[in-house]
Amino acid sequence: MSARGVLYVHSAPAALCPHVEWAVAGVVGVPVKLDWDDQPAAPGAHRAELNWQGAPGMSGALASALNGWQRLRFEVTEEATPGCDGVRYSYTPTLGVFTAVTSAAGEVLVSEARLRTAMDRAAAEEVDLAEELDRLTGRVWDEELEPFRYAGDGAPVRWLHAAG
Repeated sequence: MSARGVLYVHSAPAALCPHVEWAVAGVVGVPVKLDWDDQPAAPGAHRAELNWQGAPGMSGALASALNGWQRLRFEVTEEATPGCDGVRYSYTPTLGVFTAVTSAAGEVLVSEARLRTAMDRAAAEEVDLAEELDRLTGRVWDEELEPFRYAGDGAPVRWLHAAG
């Protein structure tokens, strides 16, 4: 069974670009050369996109390989496959990583258990329920990444198939 998704490197300083390629190559098992473009939302930074195909769970491996790199902003998506939900990982230097199960349309899905926990926490700790729901849906990550996403409209599409 094969999964597919997209790695969006929204913002990386030039010195970090080869390290991103090496990290991705280490996950997919083949050499990777990304087509880097200037990132208008962050002068001096670069952006790249990579469509990938590989084993289910590869999005998590890619996110783990890039997680924690300061001055890097990225998202990794993986489409649903039989027996596996779709997923999105978002990372910013200030917020860290956000992980969400996604629908076929790419919308964040929140489980019943997580919703009940948010409601219980809001009631018991007098936390604003809307803020809890924003946290569960990754709203602050979306707000921080949106200017970088917009800069990528019209970018060329390239496919990479993992080895093995």
